[in-house]
Formats: sequence, C-alpha cells, structure tokens
Amino acid sequence: MFSGFEASSVKVADTSIFVRVGGEGPPLLLLHGFPETHLMWRDIATALAPRFTVVAADLRGYGQSGCPASSPDHTPYSKRAMAGDMVQVMNTLGFERFMIAGHDRGGRVAYRLALDHPGQVSKVAVLDVIPTAPAWDRADARLALGFWPWSLLAQPAPLPERMMAAAPDAIVDNAISQWGSAADAFSAEVRAAYIEALCDPDHGHAICEEYRAAAGIDRDHDRVDQAESRRIACPLLALWSDEGGLEHWYAGEGGPLAIWRQWADKVEGHPVKAGHFFPEEHPDDTATSLSKFFAA
Repeated sequence: MFSGFEASSVKVADTSIFVRVGGEGPPLLLLHGFPETHLMWRDIATALAPRFTVVAADLRGYGQSGCPASSPDHTPYSKRAMAGDMVQVMNTLGFERFMIAGHDRGGRVAYRLALDHPGQVSKVAVLDVIPTAPAWDRADARLALGFWPWSLLAQPAPLPERMMAAAPDAIVDNAISQWGSAADAFSAEVRAAYIEALCDPDHGHAICEEYRAAAGIDRDHDRVDQAESRRIACPLLALWSDEGGLEHWYAGEGGPLAIWRQWADKVEGHPVKAGHFFPEEHPDDTATSLSKFFAA
C-alpha cells in the first residue's frame, strides 16, 4: 500500500501528525473518517499521485497521530483545532496553498479549514457529509439509529471509551456492514489496522472527544459562521452515497447540494452508486471524480 510514498511524523503546536506523501504536481491533502485512518486513501492516493503531490494524514487522535490532552469543552478536538494541525502540516511540507478532500470526519475538518483559512485552500471536496450544525439541527431517529457514533461516542467519559476498548472489532465490523455496500473492499490487513487503531486507550478517548466536540463546540463554530455570513469562497465538490442518509433524509429541501449552497459560493457534486465507504468500495470512480474537480 502507498507504493512510492514516504511516511513521516510532522510536529505541530501540541501534538504530532502522521502523514504519507507521494506524487508530483499541485498539493492535495486527503483526510479520513471514522473508524478509518489514512489507509482509506490507499488506492485513491496512488491513482492521484501522477497528477498531484498527495498528502494522506491521520487526524489528531486517530491512527498514528498523537493524542493531546483535552479540556472540559473538548476544544482540543474541535474541527478548528484539527484544521489548524493540517495547516501547520502542509506549511511544514512547503505548501502554503493547497487543495483538500475529506471523507466523513475528515470532511468536517476540510470544510472548517476552508472557512478558517480561506487564503490557503484553493479547492475543497467533502465526501458523504453536510455541515455539522445542520446535521444536528435535522437529527431524528434515523440519524440516531443509522449513525450511532454521533450520539453514543459523544456521551460523557468513560462509557463510550470502555465500550470501544472492549469490542473494537465489533465497532469496525458493524460500521463496514451497516454503512457499506461492499464488505469485500476491506482486506483482512486493512480491517486489522482499523481495529488496532481503536484498541489504544489514548486514541479511544481522543476519538470520543472528537465526537463530543462535534456535539458541542463544533456546532457553536458553525452557528457563528452562519450568523456572521462567513462562507466558503473556493470551489466545493460534494459527493455522497446514493444508498445512505444524505440521499434520502434531505430530499425535501433539495438534497446535500442545496444545504452546501447555504455555506459555499461555488458548489457542484453528485451521488455515488455505493455505500458510505465509497472511496474504499469504488476507489477508481472516486479518484476520477476528485481528479476531474481538482485538475479543472
């Protein structure tokens, strides 16, 4: 996996971020979701490398990145803090301006980065997400039952941490089977890596802190942006599963594109015929869509 890529750990303000870097051309940052790590980009990164300098990173608290101490309001695991990490990483690697694609939790970091650091992001792609505050504002039984980490992992410590530590394999297998449509896209090696990433108590706590931040301070940041009419100025691509909640839950208000157009000036996108994990289930198609958008 990641043939031709170099692995390193980049020091940022209060932790370290693990990255793999490869390819040539304009810089493109790739951010993963839950319960994944940067490994989710293994096929897409190599497909994009001939046209872009690809940086696949583990978010703080995930994979091989560090787990800084948190706080009562979970600020160290807010998407703003995570976005700040990535700006430092890219600048350290020599990239002052770059493009970014994020899936799931990484998509939330990606759009926050575009809002907080508009001068450094030229294009952004968000995969199978809508902004955090609108998602919570529209939450009902479908989200609570369908995307159980939103409410379960946001519960006060140590309940979710103990559950995750007790059955990391069940968490990974449930996500793959419930949200995906092609379980065979996950090799035994990749599945084992995702399970291992959840076994460490520090990482388990950090992941729960990230979900707690999404239930609180991330929503506050979003609402301030909306109140102050702060928008994403760069082009935005939204891709989402045609089998998942985004395709069906928001149809009455124009779907994900209509929601993203309340946040960004230049929005395009379409559904993908796959489950939530379409970057891993259909990497070639996903890479083609991303390459077309970022190269235009």
